[in-house]
Amino acid sequence: MASFNPANSPTPFGIYDNDDHFSSDADKMVVYVKRKLGDDLLSVELTSKQIWANFEEAVLKYSKIVNQHQAESYMSNLMGISTGSLTGSDGSKIGPHGKEQQFPRETLEYLTRRAEPYAEQAGIGGAYNTISGSIKLEQGRQDYDIYTELKTLNSSGNEVAVMSNDYIDESNTTRLKHAAKGKLRIYEVFHFSPQAAYRFFDTTSAINYLNNQFAFESFTPETVFYVLPVFEDVLRAGQLDISNRIRRSNFSYKIQGTKIRIYPNPTQDNPLNLFLRVGFPADPFRPAFEDESIFGVSNLSNIPFGNIPYKGTNSIARQWIREYTLALSKETLGLVRSKFSSVPIPGADLQLNGSELISQGREDQDKLKTSLGEQLDRLTYQKLLETDAAQSEQMQNILKRIPVPNGQAIIIG
Repeated sequence: MASFNPANSPTPFGIYDNDDHFSSDADKMVVYVKRKLGDDLLSVELTSKQIWANFEEAVLKYSKIVNQHQAESYMSNLMGISTGSLTGSDGSKIGPHGKEQQFPRETLEYLTRRAEPYAEQAGIGGAYNTISGSIKLEQGRQDYDIYTELKTLNSSGNEVAVMSNDYIDESNTTRLKHAAKGKLRIYEVFHFSPQAAYRFFDTTSAINYLNNQFAFESFTPETVFYVLPVFEDVLRAGQLDISNRIRRSNFSYKIQGTKIRIYPNPTQDNPLNLFLRVGFPADPFRPAFEDESIFGVSNLSNIPFGNIPYKGTNSIARQWIREYTLALSKETLGLVRSKFSSVPIPGADLQLNGSELISQGREDQDKLKTSLGEQLDRLTYQKLLETDAAQSEQMQNILKRIPVPNGQAIIIG
């Protein structure tokens, strides 16, 4: 029987040929498989290379199942990270790897990224820039075309129409260079009544409760104060702002298509500009900044999980690999014997058990994969949290039934 020698390319892919633990177990695996298949009594038609190939496949299968469950447990924390190097230290083409068998830290990057579009709509964040522009108002004219008359300053400091090809936003040149062919999104129109008098608002003064309902102006604070939480100050400030814009103002506007109509009709000889905050439809692959995470991990296929080193597996893993190697070898032996359903001998035909070995080997493989999958399902990080929570609850129930001596509880341990 030939001994395992990495120089002779004993396995199809050679992934573990230079792993000293794999090399040490390779010859033992041949003895184990052949004896389990009855080689001491009846010749087993398997070569050492066939068994080594099954040994390599068993380790790869174990690695695939474990990595898949690791990704399932922590996929949200892996999204967007670098896919890492695609080649091994020896130059082999092995694909994304380097993060296998590691315990990553918990992050909120995925949740933050999912929340960014809502923040952008609210005007308090997001990944895309907005543009501040203005429309020159004219006396006696109410209707204006946003797409042709909204202007802003370009990178050279010249006033140009936002939807023209002359406007290029340096933060996102490629997307806005062809903005004239796209759609404009209106975020905010700054058109409301100017403050005619100075209004002093003290959030801790009782006068503000009157200001909420009546148009009181230019009052000084009282000497009666209320201690209120900060969030109430924020809510009241928003309430007063909306009240000024709606209840006390006849300033309004209406947007239909590309047109905006403002109320009331401008009456000044030289009316001021109407300012708007606008933006363009978001391109998910072109935010306003260089985002390397777009080219990072996006799905299961490019997670940087390489094959688990055989030398890094414990006794639990190695026993599963031995049993799976045996199941693969049963199938291989069955395929070999199935080439001849029977062998003629003097006076009779010898029936071979090829089909039985194939079905038995595949059944054993399914059982092993199912058993390992179920075990890993019970050990995902989510399941561990559920188990810890159940144990904590049970511990509380146990402690409630322990008698307390003399009104005091002493716990040692």
